[in-house]
Amino acid sequence: MKAPKSKTIFICQECGFQTPRWAGRCPDCSQWNSLKEEVTSGRSSTGIQKVLQGAADKPTPITEIAIDPEPRLSTQLRELDRVLGGGVVPGSVILVGGDPGIGKTTLLFQMLQGLGQGGQSLLYVSGEESPRQLKMRGDRLGISSSSLYILAETSLETILKTTHAMQPAALVVDSIQTVYTDQIASAPGSVSQVQEVACQLMWYAKRSSVPVFIIGHVTKDGMIAGPKLLEHIVDTVLYFEGDKGHTYRILRAVKNRFGPTNEIGVFEMKDSGLEEVTNPSELFLAGRPEQSPGSVVVSTLEGSRPILVELQALVTSTGYAMPKRMANGVEVNRVSLLLAVMEKRLGLHLSGQDVYFNVVGGLRIDEPAIDLGIVAAVVSSFRDQVIDAHTLFLGEVGLGGEIRPVTQVDIRAREAMKLGFQRCVLPEGNLAKWAGVPGLEVIGVREIGDVLDQVMARA
Repeated sequence: MKAPKSKTIFICQECGFQTPRWAGRCPDCSQWNSLKEEVTSGRSSTGIQKVLQGAADKPTPITEIAIDPEPRLSTQLRELDRVLGGGVVPGSVILVGGDPGIGKTTLLFQMLQGLGQGGQSLLYVSGEESPRQLKMRGDRLGISSSSLYILAETSLETILKTTHAMQPAALVVDSIQTVYTDQIASAPGSVSQVQEVACQLMWYAKRSSVPVFIIGHVTKDGMIAGPKLLEHIVDTVLYFEGDKGHTYRILRAVKNRFGPTNEIGVFEMKDSGLEEVTNPSELFLAGRPEQSPGSVVVSTLEGSRPILVELQALVTSTGYAMPKRMANGVEVNRVSLLLAVMEKRLGLHLSGQDVYFNVVGGLRIDEPAIDLGIVAAVVSSFRDQVIDAHTLFLGEVGLGGEIRPVTQVDIRAREAMKLGFQRCVLPEGNLAKWAGVPGLEVIGVREIGDVLDQVMARA
């Protein structure tokens, strides 16, 4: 029998588009110099089948499939368990991405320590660091367990043989861009290798019920390299975010087949590792000046958790023909839209002013419920007038200047009350179903002009 012939194709490293000829620009995603040459051998992917020698499952009627809830494994990190939906599901494949040095390895090391408290064996496969380097990291984190095994290997077939022989309670692969399989002739890290390795790890996890954690590199745009097709293969995708200038880190789920995708976990990076932050609002409001124009507090919902953050605006006369608009933590186009509404509906002459906007702490917010806070911060800075430090702002602003209701006001208000806030400015539309929070004064506003009349006058 003749061996299958190999052929050369060009694959886009951004979107996965394939073409038999090289081109300077990808016809699918329009990225320049993203087409890389790869050689395919035409062999089928049978690496795991050869390792496990298992028979294929037979089709099962849906009426005979058990629907008992899956037991979840606790990582002993409440923030991580929250993001995963209550713990690790056996047989799931979890992809963890983040910038270099953000703390991905530290997080998974501490996670393995929690999973191994029952004495089960755990396997950490590293294709980038030596066992000695990982031992030094473990000593710094205070992790010393005889059930945690380290394997420095990049061959997928060797990794699977070792894993099948050990039967660990969890497997970590760091990173998937360094692992290769003999079934693909291209270099490690290529689109074909990354996808094939991910598919085989998924196959192994489902057959053995062993949870597999995969660390993935990110591109300069902040997306997991692979390309995006890698995220469709796995069960859960977690992004570890944070500003290296700050000590906190945010773990966010962008895909989760076993839980919600809008929960976040907050950690603080210390010399001894990651420490959970049980009250993120206190962290983001720490050190807030109480007599500073342009400073207001808003509440944003991250899953079921309300988080209070400080917004800062700086409005100053421009020295350019075109005024500058800069925003950190919110979409700059959203800020420009609200500035246009203020100029049209309030008569503020902002066309000759530079506007700088910042969400303190580096948190990124996409929720429209902070619109009213943005308006109040800009007006406060423009008029150089201080807003009461114990006032919370909630509301979405429309193009007509109207303030629209927001969701789950009671949860946000209770969080503000816990931190000592005395007043809450919210849309009048929310007052109809407002149950009230004892000790919290409520100010209902219908349009952005009411903010100036009722709030700024009392500041």
